[in-house]
Amino acid sequence: MLYEFEGKFPVVGKNSYVSETALLIGDVVIGDSCYVGHGAIIRGDYGRVEVGEGTAVEEGVIIHSPPGHTQLIGRHVTLGHGAILHGSVIGDYTVVGMGAILSILSKTGEWTIVAEGAVVKANQEIPGAKVAAGNPASVVRDVRDADKELWQFGKQIYVDLALRYLKSGMNPVPKTGQPHTV
Repeated sequence: MLYEFEGKFPVVGKNSYVSETALLIGDVVIGDSCYVGHGAIIRGDYGRVEVGEGTAVEEGVIIHSPPGHTQLIGRHVTLGHGAILHGSVIGDYTVVGMGAILSILSKTGEWTIVAEGAVVKANQEIPGAKVAAGNPASVVRDVRDADKELWQFGKQIYVDLALRYLKSGMNPVPKTGQPHTV
């Protein structure tokens, strides 16, 4: 669902899928060929949120920016299930693992991996091409070519799923009192 707020409307790019159960509120821009999954919440009420092309916002992700700021999410980013973003910059090709938290005004560089469940503290910056894990998050190693291949494959699954949803749609199953059989 897309919602206007204080005269600002979400904008969704070409070939992008936004689930009917996702909420996009106010000053939100979704680039081309993105996937915004079921139950995701992207709030452009205090500030602006920009999601770059080819990005996968998986189910249950929550994104907003601090008052008067812009949360910039780069191109070809993967935001894992249940991640929470309240930062300022997510670099291109970054992966934010399931359940990770990026706190107020945090930043990541390009090709960064924030591990599942990691907590990037307020104002913390994770450099590009590094893997960060833990609470608080700290750099544990460099990103490897194998990491890049794996995460590009994983993100592409969601970009392809966006096109499948756009083509086929999701249709409610009628409530008949009987289990659905084929």
